Amino acid sequence: MKGAVLSLVLLGGTVLTGCSGAASSPGPSDGAVGQGGAGGGAPGGTSGQVGGVISVGNGSSSGAGGIGGGAGAGAGGQGGATSGGQGGGVTSSGQGGAGGAPPVLGDGPDGFATVEGHGVRTTTGGAGGPVVTVTTTEEFLDTIARPGPYVIQVSGTIALPTGTTDGMHGVTSHKTILGLGADATLTGGGLKIGLPVDDAITSPPPDAVHNIIIRNIKITGASDDLINIQMFSHHIWIDHCDLSNGGDGALDIKRGSDLITVSWNHFYDHTKTCLLGHDELGASQDIGRLRVTYHHNFFDRSDQRNPRVRFGEPVHVYNNYYNDNSYGIASTWNAGVVAEGNYFFSVNNPGRVIFEDNNPGRMLARDNTLIDCNHEIEVAGPVVEPSTYYDYTLDSSADVPAIVMAGAGVGKIDL
Repeated sequence: MKGAVLSLVLLGGTVLTGCSGAASSPGPSDGAVGQGGAGGGAPGGTSGQVGGVISVGNGSSSGAGGIGGGAGAGAGGQGGATSGGQGGGVTSSGQGGAGGAPPVLGDGPDGFATVEGHGVRTTTGGAGGPVVTVTTTEEFLDTIARPGPYVIQVSGTIALPTGTTDGMHGVTSHKTILGLGADATLTGGGLKIGLPVDDAITSPPPDAVHNIIIRNIKITGASDDLINIQMFSHHIWIDHCDLSNGGDGALDIKRGSDLITVSWNHFYDHTKTCLLGHDELGASQDIGRLRVTYHHNFFDRSDQRNPRVRFGEPVHVYNNYYNDNSYGIASTWNAGVVAEGNYFFSVNNPGRVIFEDNNPGRMLARDNTLIDCNHEIEVAGPVVEPSTYYDYTLDSSADVPAIVMAGAGVGKIDL
């Protein structure tokens, strides 16, 4: 973490009277589905002992694995057509392969969720594990708590009880939670990713929860948070979800959590949207962590905390569409935020580094569009560049409303 020497500047963002940029793409495209063989399932499997798992290729189509075959035609374990390892071939028999990287759904994550760290190469979720479709509360709660990898497909609406957990239900490592269609919904409760809170722990424990993907699902009406990520959890991808009407945070990330991407989500009917860093006493857990990418999200009248950041650096906020918010981004307690290519419409304070009674943060702002906003973006630097960690392509901020509205939220990806 670089020490902060604050020099506050008001950046004159590009202000347009109107824009009609066409969407270049509705969002990340997905590869065609490759059918797993009747055998050869998990990486390292040796024969048809484990049922084949349907997953999605890495941007290219794949054929059907044969009986006992571990990999789809042409893709193998690395390309991620099926759950076979690298050694799996295209023959009608053979072994599942040893050591092959498991596949990921769709194009896979980007941003910080792909950055190697904490002993993990990248985020793959439940790839390589059984695919289970759940339709009831009991099935869902049982599966998200099991050890080992699972791809959990949610069909229809599942009500989560409040009970003794205040409606927060733990998700264990190596899980993909995937909504089927455009109406898969969790209601009444939220998802907790992380160990129980312990302020005495100041470095990542070996059993920290990690490697979780949540995609294409509505979560609404929770009595507490919709999604809470805590206690050094890492390698998490939240993508193409609808998050609304929670009792506290929509998507909170705190207490040393790290290497997370939040992409293509629709936040609405919510006040305290995205908290990053739980409070000003969190330095011992948070400094050097809380590295999060927020991109192509639709902050749709989500009043505040879009996100509200403490300590994390770098936090990368790019190509998001802000519509009618009290404030967009707040960087405090020496956090370092890079805000670029965003579109702010009718936002009172698009970006702040001087916020309430907090110690100031740092923010770099470039290529943003501000329309009908009451203030400019406050900036102070320097900030570590996200490009030192990963590559990314920036859309023109003028095109962001069309791109994000076409692609963000549920029902926008082919699975």
